Amino acid sequence: MHKHSTSLFSLFHSIIQNKNLIWQMTKRNVIGKYRGSLFGLLWSFLNPLIMLAVYTFAFSVVFQAKWGIENESHLDFALILFASFSIFNLFGDLIKESPGLILANPNYVKKVIFPLEILPIISLLSVCFHTGVSLIIFFILFGVTHFFLPWTLIFLPVIIVPLLLLSLGISYFLASLGVYLRDIGHLIGHLVTILLFTSPVFFSMDKIPKSFQKFMILNPIAFLLEASRSVMIFGKPPNWTVIFIYFIVGFLSLFFGFWWFQKTRKGFADVL
Repeated sequence: MHKHSTSLFSLFHSIIQNKNLIWQMTKRNVIGKYRGSLFGLLWSFLNPLIMLAVYTFAFSVVFQAKWGIENESHLDFALILFASFSIFNLFGDLIKESPGLILANPNYVKKVIFPLEILPIISLLSVCFHTGVSLIIFFILFGVTHFFLPWTLIFLPVIIVPLLLLSLGISYFLASLGVYLRDIGHLIGHLVTILLFTSPVFFSMDKIPKSFQKFMILNPIAFLLEASRSVMIFGKPPNWTVIFIYFIVGFLSLFFGFWWFQKTRKGFADVL
């Protein structure tokens, strides 16, 4: 039986070797999601705007939630919330899809020689496309309403990269685990919802009581969400020490997740 390498170098080599396949399958995923619908890819723009309107009405109008900035309007609340959602969904959407990645493609496991390790990469790129659309909408809205974009936006990629590494590592782990434990998909859906409401998406970290702030270290994306908002809206550079730590955590997550995936993939065909 072929032994699958657990080295990250083998993953990078596979990505380069299969780059055309990854591109074609990513494009198929993005377009196929809306195939047959009246508006097609336009839903990529409409979906985040619709959810933004719903959450803004619920939290800003009904519950009168505030971020605590000077002369804050409903529009300010909406933009900050939109930025928070865009970054959170980059993590949340990928994690929700991960347990079903292998289950949804049994033919790739059983009938053909296929580089299964690229499936989480394809899923990640598809999610990145939708996040990119949301961020473009945010930049346009923020620029039009405030007549400028913070210079600290140049630091956003430095925050996004460790988030991608962390997300991809977890994705590899869940993609494998979902083959053997079918209930994990339902559980992860609930966990992502819990994470949404316990992450600083609808509130800032300083709104959390001091006695509970220490527990936010258990939240894998809390500090990256805060850092993203800081550079996208408030013009504040990120905490470089925290970003460095997240880079290390991200690489460790990817290393362990890919190692687990490669070690367990030989049993996929027996289970499916």
